[in-house]
Amino acid sequence: MLAFSGILSPQSRDEVKERLVEKSKVSQKTPAKENTKSQDFKLHTQERAVKRAMFNYEVATKFYIIEYQKKKVERIHKMIEEEEVRMLRKEMIPRAQLMPFFDKPFFPQRPNRRLTVPREPSSHMIGSKCSSSSISCS
Repeated sequence: MLAFSGILSPQSRDEVKERLVEKSKVSQKTPAKENTKSQDFKLHTQERAVKRAMFNYEVATKFYIIEYQKKKVERIHKMIEEEEVRMLRKEMIPRAQLMPFFDKPFFPQRPNRRLTVPREPSSHMIGSKCSSSSISCS
């Protein structure tokens, strides 16, 4: 600024000085910031813990119900199998049979039907098959 002081008029010098003084006052008067007050914040950890406990309880009850149903089905299958075994054992009880008559032995009777007489195959059927095919019969 001193280099320009020769060019400026005395009034303008005063104005420039005043401006500099005002700027320095303004820069010195920067208001001090108030201390920041910390705000209370909530992490919701208690709520999350309760929700997680409820979720774990629901999962545990679900697994318990599934296991209970499996055991019930197994019990029913076991009862059905035991009943089937009981029925098979009842069927397997040896029953008394009639004694054969030893004084009248069994002699099988000859059947009244005539015996089957074997026949030769008919040759005219074979000849008709050969004539219809393209290969000659020999």
